[in-house]
Amino acid sequence: MRLLHIGDIVGKPGRRIVTQSVAGLRVREQLDLVVANAENSADGSGITPAIYRELTAAGVDCITLGDHIYRRREINTVLEGELNIVKPANYPAAAPGKSSAIVTAADGTQVMVLSLLGRVFMRPVDCPWTAADRVLAEKPPEIKVVLVDFHAEATSDMQLMGRYLDGRVSAVLGTHTHVPTADEQLLPLGTAFQCDVGMTGPHDSILGRKVECVLETTLTFNPTHFDVATKDVQLHGTIVDVDPATGLATSIRRLVVREEELPALQALAPSKSSGTRPGPVVL
Repeated sequence: MRLLHIGDIVGKPGRRIVTQSVAGLRVREQLDLVVANAENSADGSGITPAIYRELTAAGVDCITLGDHIYRRREINTVLEGELNIVKPANYPAAAPGKSSAIVTAADGTQVMVLSLLGRVFMRPVDCPWTAADRVLAEKPPEIKVVLVDFHAEATSDMQLMGRYLDGRVSAVLGTHTHVPTADEQLLPLGTAFQCDVGMTGPHDSILGRKVECVLETTLTFNPTHFDVATKDVQLHGTIVDVDPATGLATSIRRLVVREEELPALQALAPSKSSGTRPGPVVL
């Protein structure tokens, strides 16, 4: 089976390229499962119920979140009621949301998806390694394929998690820094790993925000609103092939989609009347 993990979706530009490309990408790349980190999808911070519905209608099978999960309180009802969106598993048990999701891929394979939050340069949080052990211990034995979104700041944290879970999960793919790393690899025991899969949104920016706003505040200490940028919108993600019988990865590669590719991808998308995956949603 083949899965795609889309890196941090930032604001309306990030949502637009996702909704306009995912249906075509499923065809072009022969994808069985699409997972996306959407914690920055609402104007650069948080996610709303409407955005959740928008992304899932466009063909995203499961949504992972990170440290901005609760920036929009209205998302709590979705976190409690829906089965294909997860909070970081090392958040408190009382925090709204589920620690893992089990979703069915297009080829019929059941996949467990979980998110974990790093601790270096992040807010205080429970041990992510202990949380990973807890969630994996609760995994039904028939489920072999497991995707871990490790939302972390430090590459040391990310590499440690990859090595710790090597051979126990299908992939450990990092998010949060918004900068893709060139270290995609298959670890010795069969887990696909990458420190950060990158950002989906405007790349003529500072991590998705307008350059002039960030520069002014940095240089003068004068507070500004870090508006989401609009130019050079790209989708960044990582594609992993997994043997569904063993749950181990067989290949990993980075994916970049630019705006000029959208017409070709939209031409590949099945129509909504076909009864398959939905076509792109134009915002």
